[in-house]
Amino acid sequence: MQYLLRLVKQARPYWKYLIAAALSMLAVTGLNLIGPNLISRLVEVVTNLDQYPDARRVILNLALILLISYAGRTLFAFLYRYLAHYAAWRLVADMRVIVYDKLQQLSLRYYHDKQTGQLMSRVTNDTATFEMLIAHAVPDLVTNVLILIGVAIVLFSKNAALAALTLIPVPFLAYAGFVFVKKIQPNFRYAQRALADFNADLQDNLSGIREIQIFNRQEYETTKLRQRSYAHADAILRALKLSGIFHPIVEFFSSLGTVIVVAMGGLMAMAGNLPVEDIVGFVLYLGMFYQPIGALGQVMENLQQALAGAERVFEVLDTEPDVKEKENAIELKDVKGEITFEDVTFYYRPDVYVLKDISFEIKPGQMVAFVGPTGVGKTTIMSLLARFYDPVSGCIKIDGIDIRDVTLRSLRDNISMVLQDVFLFNGTVAENIAYGTEDATMDDIINAAKIACAHDFIMAFPDGYDTYIGERGVNLSGGQKQRLAIARAVLRDTPILILDEATSSVDAETERQIQNAINNLANSRTILIIAHRLSTVKKADNIIVLDEGRIVEQGTHEELIKRGGLYSYLCSMQFNTEDTVKMA
Repeated sequence: MQYLLRLVKQARPYWKYLIAAALSMLAVTGLNLIGPNLISRLVEVVTNLDQYPDARRVILNLALILLISYAGRTLFAFLYRYLAHYAAWRLVADMRVIVYDKLQQLSLRYYHDKQTGQLMSRVTNDTATFEMLIAHAVPDLVTNVLILIGVAIVLFSKNAALAALTLIPVPFLAYAGFVFVKKIQPNFRYAQRALADFNADLQDNLSGIREIQIFNRQEYETTKLRQRSYAHADAILRALKLSGIFHPIVEFFSSLGTVIVVAMGGLMAMAGNLPVEDIVGFVLYLGMFYQPIGALGQVMENLQQALAGAERVFEVLDTEPDVKEKENAIELKDVKGEITFEDVTFYYRPDVYVLKDISFEIKPGQMVAFVGPTGVGKTTIMSLLARFYDPVSGCIKIDGIDIRDVTLRSLRDNISMVLQDVFLFNGTVAENIAYGTEDATMDDIINAAKIACAHDFIMAFPDGYDTYIGERGVNLSGGQKQRLAIARAVLRDTPILILDEATSSVDAETERQIQNAINNLANSRTILIIAHRLSTVKKADNIIVLDEGRIVEQGTHEELIKRGGLYSYLCSMQFNTEDTVKMA
């Protein structure tokens, strides 16, 4: 009920359609009750012709009324079904956007143990079950209840004793329905999880198709995906097996009501206590009475499947992000680019510290490099600065303002990042460069590309800046993708620029050109660099060397070489291996 009420609340923009659908549903229910009464009346006229001198006219009038009721039922059935489906699918569309927007708000920590395919399943498959709930399960449940009440009133008004006898199978049907719901619900929950697992593996495999082919793992991955697919099918089949048992049982107990009417009604008619037309009416109405009970299984099946999806959707919506804005968060404006870390400690897991008591200060316009062995926390520092995570203890400030006191939007509006693992969208070159800059002109895009040394290779494409690069830039080399990412950061023109091994996939000549571009940007913004090549590190205003989550030394290139510490050792390794060993 909790999930159902929340969904009804989410559907508030479409309540008018649902109300109109409900009124149409009432009209259909009312018109359905007319037919058996007219047929019963017809039997009465035909069996008592001597009492109806105008019998022909009465019969034709009954047929006309029946025709009008059927026509009206057709019209209202269309309105009911279309309006209910309109509201339901609009709700599905809204919920997909709501869930996606929520996923955008969640901190990166939430994604550490989540597969993309799992989350996609919640956005697409789980929300799709709401259509079944809004357009089928709930309306059918309400319709069936109304039919039960209406038919019961008619039956008891005709003959209370016979109507009471027809209720004998109802307790058995109710008990069967209770058992059915209890047994079927776990299967639908498992089916939703199994479908999500299938989507997760499918997404992983399509993203890693190159690795699957190069390592000849096609047969292994097919087998794994087959197991996922059959797991979902088996869960659905277990539910359908229960349905296959339940529905015949319902039909059997429903038919007992007809048996009771035939036996007891026939005896009453023989005794002169029940007119023949009432027996006919009883049989017709009895079919309507047990039909909703028989449909209970299907209604509960749809309801349980929808609620299984709702449970998974609201699990996402109820998740609280680790990184939250304060209620009175301020806008970060006129940023100069001063950055201060004060005794910052951070871990992803409480038993493994990534950073321990990190403190440093970067002046506006400085270029600062972070070096050290792999896994010492260099990228984590950049993630903390962008507030993808919050430190366990300590404070991070920009221009003397604690970044936890400012809005996330204004904080990230002042930071651009170029990562080693570049992500490009399936669009044109120009669209990818302009991503993050809403009012960029074509001249701005070209200028940024020139600064990033990307203009020449872009113009070598047949369509130039209108070239489609494919999903994740599949049509580009690693160096080309990184230069487009640098152009994107340059175009954004923020006071703080983060380069996380931004030249790792380019050749020496391109690296030299990019380094010149970075040097041109120096002093105009604060630049933080995670680098593994000396050409980038040597000209930094300050080099911070980390080891095991702590700052072990810092200074200029010349100062650190003279000290003969870790930095000097890393430099000697790179020189001795002709620039093939990474420093970070």
